[in-house]
Amino acid sequence: MVRHIVIIGPAYPYRGGIAATNERLAQEFISSGVKVSIYTFSLQYPTFLFPGKTQYVENTKAPSFPVLRKINSINPFNWIKVGRELKKIKPDLVIVRYWIPFLAPALGTVVRKIKKNKFTKVIALVDNFIPHEKRPGDKMLSHYFMKAIDGCVVMSHSVKADIEKVYSSKPIEYCPHPLFDHYGKIIPKVEAKKALKLNPDKNYILFFGLVRDYKGLDLLIEAVSLTKSTNADYEVIVAGEFYSDEEKYYALMDKFNVRDKFRVFAQFIPDDLVPYFFCAADVIVQPYKDATQSGVTQVAYHFNKPMIVTNVGGLPEMVHHKKVGYVVAPNAPAIAQAIAKFYSENREKDFSAMAAIEKNKYSWKRMEETIYILFSKLHYNKKTFNG
Repeated sequence: MVRHIVIIGPAYPYRGGIAATNERLAQEFISSGVKVSIYTFSLQYPTFLFPGKTQYVENTKAPSFPVLRKINSINPFNWIKVGRELKKIKPDLVIVRYWIPFLAPALGTVVRKIKKNKFTKVIALVDNFIPHEKRPGDKMLSHYFMKAIDGCVVMSHSVKADIEKVYSSKPIEYCPHPLFDHYGKIIPKVEAKKALKLNPDKNYILFFGLVRDYKGLDLLIEAVSLTKSTNADYEVIVAGEFYSDEEKYYALMDKFNVRDKFRVFAQFIPDDLVPYFFCAADVIVQPYKDATQSGVTQVAYHFNKPMIVTNVGGLPEMVHHKKVGYVVAPNAPAIAQAIAKFYSENREKDFSAMAAIEKNKYSWKRMEETIYILFSKLHYNKKTFNG
């Protein structure tokens, strides 16, 4: 039986989807009567390595459960200290969030120290095994981390396949990414448009989240130019901080003569504004060139929004073609055709209704149960081995 869990990963005061989901997962365990704390970073990324303006949330209250800023990502002496501390505390289960090889040395060392107590089981909740933006040494770093853990939970079959190619005997359980359900109620579209100072009579599609090259905003810009000859009358909201060269995207808009079709909010979108962006939009577009699972998809489901996604990574697992949206090839003509079809066939109402049904699959209780299933298997295997 699991009585005490420690989650290792981003949490308050750090911003972003991973931090938010770590806190939400902790709340789910706490609601079941489990003692939970989060060990987060005293230093997550050195400033010179962080592409955004800030790593921290603003005007946000700390969670009601313990969030301890303990781990310095670049200090090996700190890794040993934190590992020894958790080794001594002896939680039943440690859940480590893994999404980038840069943190593998810190997390892998902490885990190795914890496991010296011969009691605590360590599970990784893996967002990405192979990073979207690859760098030399990624495989070696991920190997260091993966060898330390007992098993992993993944949120897409593509990540599961990536891990199994290298670690065929590592226990793995799959659970789809749960909803981002902490954003509150659905806001009427007219009210959302008013809050964002948008034209109340205009249709809008939404590209949301940190802008990185692999997310395909360039494909969307070209796709918009290809729909100019159709009857699709809409504008595109781009809402997110640019982690790649912002000017090259404006240059593309000018090249295709579509800058007037874009409303760009080039900033990190805080939680209290997220509902307005999603609720103002008719459809959420994810023209990604590479993907695993996507938190944007799960925000869209929370707000019952149709989606147009590309058939890369785990996106087709989450968005059923012609049921809650369209799944298309990662190229501009295919994306353009889907946008035009969405409006010409008036699919918003039908897709939204199906999204409201489909989202019931993506509960936090299911994630909690999946983690317990893996924990039980690890204990069973241990008993069998000790035979």
